[in-house]
Amino acid sequence: MNIGRRHTAKAFPWRRSLWIASLLTPALVVMVLFVLWPLLSAFRLAFYEFNGLQPTGFVGFENFRKVLFETPYSDWTYNALKHNIIAFVALMVFENGTAFLLAYALLKALPGHRIHQVIVFLPVVLSAVIVGFLWKLFLHPLFGLVNQTLALVGIGAIPWLGNESTALGSILFANIWHWLGFPTLVLLAGMQRVSKEVIEAARLDGAGDYVLMTRIIWPLIAPSVTIVTILTFIGSFNWFEIPYVMAGLTGSPGGATDVLGLYFYRTAFGSTTTGIQDFGQGSALAVMMFIIVAGVTAIALRYLRRREIEL
Repeated sequence: MNIGRRHTAKAFPWRRSLWIASLLTPALVVMVLFVLWPLLSAFRLAFYEFNGLQPTGFVGFENFRKVLFETPYSDWTYNALKHNIIAFVALMVFENGTAFLLAYALLKALPGHRIHQVIVFLPVVLSAVIVGFLWKLFLHPLFGLVNQTLALVGIGAIPWLGNESTALGSILFANIWHWLGFPTLVLLAGMQRVSKEVIEAARLDGAGDYVLMTRIIWPLIAPSVTIVTILTFIGSFNWFEIPYVMAGLTGSPGGATDVLGLYFYRTAFGSTTTGIQDFGQGSALAVMMFIIVAGVTAIALRYLRRREIEL
């Protein structure tokens, strides 16, 4: 029977090709319609001037010049970009650093580690909108859970989202709470692939937890670190939902929480507070965001892959 099937496959190779094409075509159609075509459209529209949503004429790189070099647009652009960079650094240090420690603790398989894995990952399955509203309530200056807890130890009410010095940090904390479980499980999966013999040999040589984490486990989970780093960077520069829900479209207070995602949205589609709408400049911002994310990701991926080989 197997001989007959192999003979049929050799006699009708076009059937196999047709079958593969039938499986790939739906995915390719979706990618072209909802990914490639909008991307190419954004590139094209970035070179046009708009009246509302109607292009009125080709202006070349004028939209890029405005958002990069003409005030006040350039000030808004660099302010939002600065906050995206701060978000990436903060998430790398606090979110992924904490995730590494949690993953190592879960690796030791202490009593109840299974339920702790579920608890750590549980916030990840929640919608970012739900998380944003939840933490906005927690941080409310009058009846929020955080300020009520601080009042028990004699600390007065703090306007977490209304103060420029605390607003961005508060939103970052909510984002870390939301996504902490994902890098934890990715790093844990990498740690579980490390040979137990290697860990036991290090223990016999007198290696403590610090040496084991930094000298043994860290180099051996380089592929997992690469994945977490790249996804953290992409997420930091596509950040929109939680800042939008917690701080609003204008990145209040005073632009202290503005990020490129918010700036792009209100530039392209306008907002009730600013009233400014320029679809050409919005498309230029979208193209710039794509170039930053794609370019830095490609460079970082090349460097991190080389690092994996060296380690």
